[in-house]
Amino acid sequence: MPDSRTAAPTAALAAHSIRLITALQTPEGAYPASPTFSAYRGYCWFRDGAFIADAASAAGEGASAERFFDWCARVLEDRAEHIRWIVAESAAGRPPAAERMLPARYTFDGGDGSDEWWDFQLDGYGTWLWALVAHLDRHGGDVQRWRTAIALTVDYLVASWERPCYDWWEEHAMHVHVSTLACVGAGLAAVTHLLDADRAGRATAAVDGIRALIASEGVLDGHLRKWLGSTAVDGSLAAAVAPLGFVDAHSAVGARTVAVLDAHLNVDGGVHRFLGDTFFGGGQLPLLSCFLGLAHLAAGDRPAAESLFDWAASTATPDLDLPEQVADHLIAPGMRQEWIDRWGTAATPLLWSHAMLLRLGLALGRFTPDSLKDPR
Repeated sequence: MPDSRTAAPTAALAAHSIRLITALQTPEGAYPASPTFSAYRGYCWFRDGAFIADAASAAGEGASAERFFDWCARVLEDRAEHIRWIVAESAAGRPPAAERMLPARYTFDGGDGSDEWWDFQLDGYGTWLWALVAHLDRHGGDVQRWRTAIALTVDYLVASWERPCYDWWEEHAMHVHVSTLACVGAGLAAVTHLLDADRAGRATAAVDGIRALIASEGVLDGHLRKWLGSTAVDGSLAAAVAPLGFVDAHSAVGARTVAVLDAHLNVDGGVHRFLGDTFFGGGQLPLLSCFLGLAHLAAGDRPAAESLFDWAASTATPDLDLPEQVADHLIAPGMRQEWIDRWGTAATPLLWSHAMLLRLGLALGRFTPDSLKDPR
């Protein structure tokens, strides 16, 4: 653990995290990525929001998660005709240009937003399906209110999953990313039992295609790779193992992937996005430490998961806010100031960081949903 920080008391940090998530959720149901960071202010991502909703659900705040799912459904239903057009054009062999595809993030009222962004990303649309089903598995409930949005999402992903798009980090749009495939595959697999027979068949075929593509082109030396054909790895790949569970933690590929992520990207508990990263100097992300911790825990290595949790908790500010990344072990220190000059200091708080700390802490038993309501 870095000497410059002292781990925040777990109960206080966890309670602050769930309070922050629920307090900042907008009346529309959106989760702000970060309330103050200049480039993220005013926007909600399907990907980040889905993982935040999953953490809220696991922490006992099911109503908050459902408000987010309602927001997703409204966003999608408002674009129903456009989604059907994308599907029809793709089926006709005329896949729309990237700028005509659904964006990765929306304004809180469900608008597309006017700021230029690296928008065409598929992962979030799979992740919201996965998070919704995970919530229903925990708490039950009537799926009827989300059926139209589920069907629209499935049709969109079945038509589009093979396309290159931006990755989790809004980079490398010319590649097909393995973590994106895992998000899409996990989402489609999760909702198959909720679909009519025809749509379920198409979703199942897509999941089978995704698994086959990963096996044939997304694995190198026994581990998942950053994108098809790449020799690199990426911290986001841990999510394929856990919490998504698209790759079995006990399989040879799952075990090897976790080991390689540890060897290449984990430095004393802090996990980098990828080697060569220059964003804010290429620091370590608490949320990626938590994803890798979940993967280790799924594989049965509790001590490794505990260590990663402790490092992530240690990054909290005195006000118990968690950042997007820290600058203790930079890959490209000369690039940090360039990003600060452009957007300000790293996003703090980042709700996704708080969500993943909750998710790993709950999985480890560091706290319970009841303790979050009345921390001791």
